[in-house]
Order: sequence, then C-alpha cells, then structure tokens
Amino acid sequence: MKKTIFYIIILFVLSFNLYAQGSAGSNAKYEFTKLVDLPTTGVIEPGSISTEILVLPFGVVIGKVTVSPFRNFSFGISYGGENIIGTGSFKWYKKIGLNAKFKLFSDTKLIPALAIGFNSQGKGLYLDNLKRYENKSPGAYVAISKNYKMLGYFSLHAILNYSLEVGDDDKNFNFQLGFEKTIGGFISLVGEYDFAFNDDKKIIGKTYGYLNFGIRASISNSFTVGIDIKNILQNKNLPQYKNLERGLFVDFVQPVF
Repeated sequence: MKKTIFYIIILFVLSFNLYAQGSAGSNAKYEFTKLVDLPTTGVIEPGSISTEILVLPFGVVIGKVTVSPFRNFSFGISYGGENIIGTGSFKWYKKIGLNAKFKLFSDTKLIPALAIGFNSQGKGLYLDNLKRYENKSPGAYVAISKNYKMLGYFSLHAILNYSLEVGDDDKNFNFQLGFEKTIGGFISLVGEYDFAFNDDKKIIGKTYGYLNFGIRASISNSFTVGIDIKNILQNKNLPQYKNLERGLFVDFVQPVF
C-alpha cells in the first residue's frame, strides 16, 4: 500500500503540464510553503494541488502531494524511502507522512503572517533503533513570516515546533529562522538555521545546529526546481556524513478546481 502511494505521488508530478505556475523570483504567482526544511506561513492557492519530489543523499527520494480545498488551508501526504536511486534493494519508510497548515493572518505592513501546522515527514535515513528520521520532522509548529520590498522581495521566516519523534529521549521544543531573497523575476535564494534544540544530546547532532542554503528557479513559468546545500556546519555524528549534503528539489503547483 505504501509503495503504491509513493508511485501515485511520482505519477502526479510527472503528469503535470507546463501551464503550472512556479514559486521562485519576484514574478512568482505562488508563495513558498517551505524554505529548505523550514515550513513557512505560505499556503498554495485554493483549488490547487502541489506535487513535490525531493532527492537527498544515499538515494533518499520523498514524494509529496498537497491540496488546498479553500483559502489559507492545505493538507496532504508524503512518502519515500532510502536507496530509491542507486543500486540494491529499496528501504521504504515505515510510515506515511501527513501534513496540514492553516494561515491565521496574512502579512500586512505592520503585522507578519501567522500560521499553525503539522508535518510528520522527517528526512534522510530512518534510524530504526531510535525510531526517528535522521532529520526530525517539524511535527506541530507555529510559523511567522514578514515580507519586504528590497530590490525585489526579501522575506524573513521563523517557526517554533515540537517533533513527535522522541525515541532518542530528546523532547525539547525547537526554533528555526530563515530567509528568502528574490534575484530577478524567476530565481530566489533561501537559507535557514535550525537551532536543533530537539537534537542536542549528541546522539545525532553535535549541538552546532543545522545551517542550510538553497537556490530556487521558476522554469518557463511552469514549475520550480532547486538545489540545496545542507548541514554546512557538519553537525552530524553519523559516520556517513563527512562532507556537505546536496539535494535536488522539484515542485509543481496546478489549479485543478
């Protein structure tokens, strides 16, 4: 059943046409719903479906489908696994990821946007002995965002979150900060710092936190692609990670009803 859901998500992505709208750059129709890992207050337009594929080290591939039935609310599912790209057998994730987001307030001149959400999809390798993903899921979170006109647009983002992945007995609330800067009409630079208070017992994280950057481009005003550079501070104790992590990102947003 889980494998079927994953293939359905991939089929959604590959079947969308070039009339979908990108989300990068100052000419983007849709706002970002996340930076690299940090969820923002952004919600896709009502009546739209967002389909996303994320490719990470060790052949990890995660597919995600999100639907917005009405304004300022979205929900969806995600699923993936390890060694999807490469050789050898697939190792599927044990659970399907669920996500939902509701924007309470939109950004104004004086007041930042505010949203509450939930996302149970972690990223990277799944560590069976700790019952957690290598990068924990956001879990329940509160997000704020403020957008400024500055040679295009410059946006600041922050979340307070609590992950349900507590098999490592690290149950702290967590805090993340990030930004987006548009570069011309179709490109955006994103960056974030995850304080990783919920990953500071030196089981996985070394207490430095996670610093990530990415670049996003709206291609032919149809979809958004990106490249991520993650774990720049090399915060992981895992022996597999002696260098920076690289990832690929593809996202389609298509009005359907």
